[in-house]
Amino acid sequence: MLLPTGALAQGGGSSGQAASGTDLQSLSRDPAQWVMPAKNYAGTRYSELDQINADNVGKLQLAWTFSNGVDRGQESIPLVVGNTMYIVGPWPNNLFALNATTGDLKWVYSPPTARAAQGVACCDVVNRGAAYDNGKIFYNTLDNHAVAVDAKTGKEVWHTELGDINTGMTMTMAPLVAKGKVFVGSSGGELGVRGWLTALDENTGKIAWRAWSTGSDKDVLIGKDFKPPYDWMKGKDLGIKTWPADRWKTGGGNVWGWISYDPESNLIYYGTGNPGPWNPNQRKGDNLWTTTIFARDADTGMAKWAYQTSPHDLWDHDSINEVVLLDLKIDGQMRKVMIRPGRTGYMYVMDRTTGKLISATPFDTVTAYKGVDMQTGRIIPNEKLKPDLGKTVKDICPAPPGAKDWQPTAWSPKTHLLYVPHQHLCMNFKASEVGYIAGTPYLGATVDMYAGPGDGYRGEFMAWDPVKKKKVWAIHENFPVWSGTVVTAGNIAFYGTMDRWFKAVNATTGDVLWQFRAPSGFIGQPSVYKGSDGREYVAILSGVGGWSGAVADAELDPRVRNGALGFVGATQDLPAYTKGGSTLLVFALPGGGNGTRLPPSGTPGNLGRPIQNPPPAHDAGSDQSGNGAAEGSPQPASGGGSAQDAIPGLVPAQNSPGSGAETTHAPGR
Repeated sequence: MLLPTGALAQGGGSSGQAASGTDLQSLSRDPAQWVMPAKNYAGTRYSELDQINADNVGKLQLAWTFSNGVDRGQESIPLVVGNTMYIVGPWPNNLFALNATTGDLKWVYSPPTARAAQGVACCDVVNRGAAYDNGKIFYNTLDNHAVAVDAKTGKEVWHTELGDINTGMTMTMAPLVAKGKVFVGSSGGELGVRGWLTALDENTGKIAWRAWSTGSDKDVLIGKDFKPPYDWMKGKDLGIKTWPADRWKTGGGNVWGWISYDPESNLIYYGTGNPGPWNPNQRKGDNLWTTTIFARDADTGMAKWAYQTSPHDLWDHDSINEVVLLDLKIDGQMRKVMIRPGRTGYMYVMDRTTGKLISATPFDTVTAYKGVDMQTGRIIPNEKLKPDLGKTVKDICPAPPGAKDWQPTAWSPKTHLLYVPHQHLCMNFKASEVGYIAGTPYLGATVDMYAGPGDGYRGEFMAWDPVKKKKVWAIHENFPVWSGTVVTAGNIAFYGTMDRWFKAVNATTGDVLWQFRAPSGFIGQPSVYKGSDGREYVAILSGVGGWSGAVADAELDPRVRNGALGFVGATQDLPAYTKGGSTLLVFALPGGGNGTRLPPSGTPGNLGRPIQNPPPAHDAGSDQSGNGAAEGSPQPASGGGSAQDAIPGLVPAQNSPGSGAETTHAPGR
């Protein structure tokens, strides 16, 4: 089972090449470093390091900590270039450079991020991380600036303003850098912001091209080479004609998720967000090109193909989730594919050269749809759940965050499995009329979310076989699993829970081998790297928040179930488990990691409920729910580290005497 020759970041290399190397693809192949959010262009989030494995992960211990000083949602991933780690905090979006082995603070870049941006961010003031290339760190600020910072000194190289917060626009996504361009996108679909993806020159910050998600073919960058896989997406100016008059101007489709890149074809792949408003009665038509996966030429931005996952989206089922680029043997033939665990609840396997579906299989409870028509490519809505004005429609699954939201998956070429953190939520939905006022919520819906069918679990961490189209194993969690994941050559998958557990799982069996109780819940993304001392490290930010955890860190009233766009109903009890936090946690084995597995120690806590031999999920087109999960018995942990008192204290994000740290303040804008 192979992965694309230019897309998979695998192979050897030394961390020293980061100091002078400019070939980002080569750097991403170095297992000692983590130079882009998804580890590599293919988006596998797979590390070739194997010092930490099933035999010794029980000895994993806290190596060092750091606080970024802002107790809001921590979704950023730690980057490691050479022996320097870079993390981005929530608003005001300070960038920290740390010694990746010792945790010593090197410098802080503090942009003058507008305070008013907090007031228009729909779902917490989060940031999903930075990217590196050619001696520079690139990231976005909440007030719509893309910035480039010198990776050694922390001095600003350039900044580019890309939007106006007064319209409701913000920026939260992590950039992708390829072919000398920095690809960035907008947020704000819940405020009627018209979405776009923009390519910036990485040396100057100047706009190279911008592709809008709605509007004319000229605006969307659709030309003569555009070949959609299905006929219903063919036609002129469908980004206007599939909307009521002028509604495309406030139609959403923001690009706040993930971008993948295939150097062989020179195509970038990404998805667009939901249409606005949520009330579908105010926007008849398919509402192209929202909830759409695009393939675009990286140099020109021109679209090669597009596939809309949810035409005339009824339930806020954005299409921003990551796509993982693989070469897989399917039905005896090697195929260039992309895998997308969708918010709709379907696992899409697609031909990445054409955009045509290979399979679409439910991986969680689905009542909102009846399947996916494999001939036309269109998802089939459940007409019994049509959201009419003033009518409360009940038992819609998945809820607006979907069966999986932005939290990224990981792929292991060792097990040939995709590791998927996701939620298990349903909802009641009531549509209402809403008018557009720039910079204010543009929803037209009241939502109440709650746990899906089962014993009350609201999240799941699962392993999925995309060739056999089935769930191999799964761990049920009390709350949505809103953290990302990483999988390693040591056959370990790491993920965090909202109730403060960081876990190491056997990637083959799903057994929980080790866990650590953190100061706050996890909604961040782990990364794995090698320090200058030769040890393998695992890093993740602890700090609950985001859309899912707003009730715990944003002082919302847990009694108001429709708060946080309805998510409060699903997580009313979260404040009893955690509050907001700002702690970077870095773990390693003692003395190089040649020990053996430790016996259980400490309080085992909530290990989740691994599901043994779940029945296969049903194929697309079936009326079955696709829940595909039978109850299993709890599995014991193999390692200690569960005691909260194991954290000795936090290192303040400030200069310390004799540390040589430097604080860089960006010029006013």
